[in-house]
Amino acid sequence: MPLPLIHHPGYTIVLPPRHPFPMAKFRVLRDILAAEETGMGAEWITPQPASEASLARIHTPEYLRAFLGGSMSEATQRRSGFRWSEALVERTLLEVGGTLTTVEAALDTGLACNTAGGTHHAHADAASGYCLINDLAVAAAHALTHGWVDRILIVDLDVHQGDGTARLFRHDQRVFTFSMHGAANFPARKQHSDLDIALPRGTDDAAYLHQLTTSLPPLLVQFAPDLVLYDAGVDVHADDRLGHLALTDNGLFARDHYVLSICREAHIPVAAVIGGGYDRDLEALAQRHARLHRAASQLV
Repeated sequence: MPLPLIHHPGYTIVLPPRHPFPMAKFRVLRDILAAEETGMGAEWITPQPASEASLARIHTPEYLRAFLGGSMSEATQRRSGFRWSEALVERTLLEVGGTLTTVEAALDTGLACNTAGGTHHAHADAASGYCLINDLAVAAAHALTHGWVDRILIVDLDVHQGDGTARLFRHDQRVFTFSMHGAANFPARKQHSDLDIALPRGTDDAAYLHQLTTSLPPLLVQFAPDLVLYDAGVDVHADDRLGHLALTDNGLFARDHYVLSICREAHIPVAAVIGGGYDRDLEALAQRHARLHRAASQLV
């Protein structure tokens, strides 16, 4: 069975020169994976934009009116990291739609990967840290509302804590939030996930994988999720300019392969998104993200 890969050209839009968010990485990642398509056995799926109704399950009416209608305050735009534009709204809806499509494909096939997603800093009423709409939360709520699943485990291995996701589901026992992140990193004010593991600066492959392989298996047994949403941020890499951890290329692949394989062995569908990664060398950055999709291709 081919691996479902979800992508839309609209994931990439033009930002001002020297903008710190590496928007073009989504296009570069698509090009890398397309060049490897024969060996991966991939099936490309083009998503539709997420509907306002799906966003409204998570975000407040006031925030959605401001975001969709272009009335976000200057302070809100600064907190988001982006200047508002119609193109940004369209791009965000496509990214969230991509994660919704990834969930549907994962439930159908057992494993699917988006080439974007992981906007875990967005709160119900606010944008933050390059995250405007919380695609993980919207996708979880979508699957629960439709009755496709009863329990969802969010495995967030981005270097930054998934504070928005943790806060959104703090009173929802159907969703378990697990965040393993850098202790001395954004956000300064952490929220309480169901399980938080804060790592010291310089954590290397061995220490990182030890924490992961110790922590994840009990969750799969005790919480027994019907679906795993996996945020595979590559900002844990040693060369990431915002991460401050020390994983290598091999460590990234080992992490992703482990998460996907242990879920597959337990017959739990996995919908994976790429999460954060910040490097001005777009080829190097996209190659890091591609390790998720390569690991997944070995397991379908």
